[in-house]
Amino acid sequence: MTASPAPPPAHIPASADAADCFHCGLPVAEGSAFSVAIDGVRRPMCCPGCEAVAGAIVAGGFDNFYRFREQSSQRPESVPEADRWSAYDLVEVQDEFVRDFDQPARAGEGVTLRVASLLVGGITCAACVWLIEKQLQRMPGVERVSVNASNHRAQIVFDPDQVAVSLLFAALAAIGYRPAPATAANSERLIQQERRASMRRLGVAGLGTMQVMMFAIALYFGASKGIETAFEQFFRWVSLVVATPVVCYAAQPFFAVAWRALRSGQLVMDVPVSLAIGLAYGASVYATVFDTGEVYFESISMFTFFLLLGRAVEMRARHRAGLASGGLAQLLPLAAQRLREAGDGTVEESVPVTALKVGDRILLRPGDTIAVDGVVIDGASGVDESILTGESALQQKVVGSAVFAGSVNGDSSLTVAVAAAGKSTRLSAIEKLVERAQLDKPAQVALADRLAGRFIAAVLCIAVAAFVFWWQQAPDRAFWIALSVLVVTCPCALSLATPAALAAATLRLQQLGLLVARGHVLETLPTLSRVIFDKTGTLTEGEPRLQTIVHLRAGGSDIEVREIAAALEAHSNHPLARAFRPWGGNRSAQELRSVTGRGVSGICGGECFRLGRADFVQEGFAGTACQLAQLQAPAEPGQWLLLGDSNGPLAWLGLGDSMRESAPVSIAQLREQGLEAELLSGDQSAEVPRLARLSGIDHFRGGASPEQKLAHLQSLQARGERLLMVGDGINDVPVLSGADVSIAMMSAADLAQSRADAILLQGDLRALPRAFALARKCRTIIRQNLAWAVLYNLLALPLAFLGLVPPWAAAIGMSLSSLIVVANALRLSRWQPAI
Repeated sequence: MTASPAPPPAHIPASADAADCFHCGLPVAEGSAFSVAIDGVRRPMCCPGCEAVAGAIVAGGFDNFYRFREQSSQRPESVPEADRWSAYDLVEVQDEFVRDFDQPARAGEGVTLRVASLLVGGITCAACVWLIEKQLQRMPGVERVSVNASNHRAQIVFDPDQVAVSLLFAALAAIGYRPAPATAANSERLIQQERRASMRRLGVAGLGTMQVMMFAIALYFGASKGIETAFEQFFRWVSLVVATPVVCYAAQPFFAVAWRALRSGQLVMDVPVSLAIGLAYGASVYATVFDTGEVYFESISMFTFFLLLGRAVEMRARHRAGLASGGLAQLLPLAAQRLREAGDGTVEESVPVTALKVGDRILLRPGDTIAVDGVVIDGASGVDESILTGESALQQKVVGSAVFAGSVNGDSSLTVAVAAAGKSTRLSAIEKLVERAQLDKPAQVALADRLAGRFIAAVLCIAVAAFVFWWQQAPDRAFWIALSVLVVTCPCALSLATPAALAAATLRLQQLGLLVARGHVLETLPTLSRVIFDKTGTLTEGEPRLQTIVHLRAGGSDIEVREIAAALEAHSNHPLARAFRPWGGNRSAQELRSVTGRGVSGICGGECFRLGRADFVQEGFAGTACQLAQLQAPAEPGQWLLLGDSNGPLAWLGLGDSMRESAPVSIAQLREQGLEAELLSGDQSAEVPRLARLSGIDHFRGGASPEQKLAHLQSLQARGERLLMVGDGINDVPVLSGADVSIAMMSAADLAQSRADAILLQGDLRALPRAFALARKCRTIIRQNLAWAVLYNLLALPLAFLGLVPPWAAAIGMSLSSLIVVANALRLSRWQPAI
């Protein structure tokens, strides 16, 4: 029974001839052999150009491009078969991994830069990162390059007018790496390929080591007890046969990396490793062929096995720690259930997420991943927002609550009005911040990379010196001692010491509610002396809250007042109306009328009510006399609204911006850590000193303009202080940009977030003292790692130079040294705050 052919894409006319090109829609010549497998079906192509373009789209993981496109693509004018990367110059292919750069690199020149996010296969160490960055930065039009060795991602800032994306791919391929668009599918594919290749090579090396060791034992015993020449030669030749696959296949990555580095005039860690393996193997082959000297096939095999084992364990550790994760936005579903009105009621239809527009209504069933940002207009449910906030507890959503892309609906269905979709969602904003953070290489990492390159040159010189020295003392040992020096001193641990710790700490900080958007944050936090807070939206919630009810009639009920006010404000877009939403839905009001700047009125339970300014409410008293004192707002600070009916005033409702519950404890914890806290606000009201007193801040200033805030910050810096600024408004942008470290609230204006070094994902300010504590712990771990790497080399190098460390033991020592550094760094991913 044969499977029926797949239906044409939803937006391609069904009448299209089956022999038409699946990519551009033009007729396919009879007998044409051009085709591409799309969604498991071979699709006809009219020419090599369409075949190359469609193949690149599928290889990039963008099969859904054909499902959701609205018309056939244009036929490429010319795509040379030899140029395998030119398809990546197409806009539709670039859409998933190339975006505009939000920070102009050359101010005033009118240059529009873009950022390409690529996965780079073949990275084995920090020196590979250095090599890639150096090579790409030589290209005209490439502004910045940052490569993350942990997840094999490259962020390339380039001028599209000077360099095409295809040239970036070609440049990476030219130096021996495997570039691919950075999509979730490609990231997962790269991880699987890494694991399979690693296990295959490790298996070959392990099997070869076991086999060649058996023959080596026979040779060792034969040398002491006496062995016939024919048997000795037999065992040598068999050892050569067994060791050759280990060297030529299992150790191939070492040679490949070393060759492309030397071809580019650079030194990486695999250079001494390759020299050690290649020279030892060559010398053993020579001894076997010419029946002279000693053979060391078992040392070569064992050395290769332990090196591969160390790298395999390290790779699995970073995969488990989540350091090779793909893009956040790739977690979104491809389709959503849109609701639209039809003649016989509401109709539900499945549409691609890319087709959703602001104002559309979508249905979310329990377990659905939310694809857009929106507002709940019907239903109530718990929503898992852990991907955004790190908080695992379900957040209860009711009518009027905001929901965000990437969250997962919990126990009940919701109807949501779309507020933002695609690249406008909060999830996409977070992903951009993460990508921007990868462009910043911390100074400690850059220094370690430079030291590693110089260290390798020094190791090669020391190995040559060891060979010359021992050639004069014991020529038969000179080669193997030099070999041990090359192996034992490879600076793997030195290069891993800092980036492994920073990666683990950054991941843990995000889980604790702080998203690092700049690479220098963890380095700088331990050096700060003062934290400056904005008031509105930072120390306070930033939204009006109903704080006080003052009843003007005997027997008044708080519940009744709140529900009536919520019914009157149910359909109002005024910011103050949000204060009453928690009590919405319990009562309904009719004939609602809003008077701009004065208040709202409506009929609730057969009675006419008014809510707003006193003079507006008084107009509805129907001539009923009331005391003048009742129309005067209470003296307590806050914004007061009067609620009344036709019989007179009912109650005063006091609204205010309440302080965050976490503020006092967070500030107390910061002071315990030796940091000064200060409140710097543009608000001139009495709220500034009151809020400072309640939160435990001794130093405060109100009525400060953006210019005055920046001047105050600069004066503190001139006195030698290093500052952290926490804010959320556009008026905070200058001072956020000027601070040593800046943190913006997740609810902050986009411009404020773009200038901040980190984003507070939740309203919990306790993430700040936790970040300081974790940054200090990270600094301690880095120092431990660097101290261990230096101590190991100081101890191992003299021992190897003196001939006390055989090559196989050197391989074990180097691998264990790297694993100790990685394991120590991963402790940060499990760090628990004591506060």
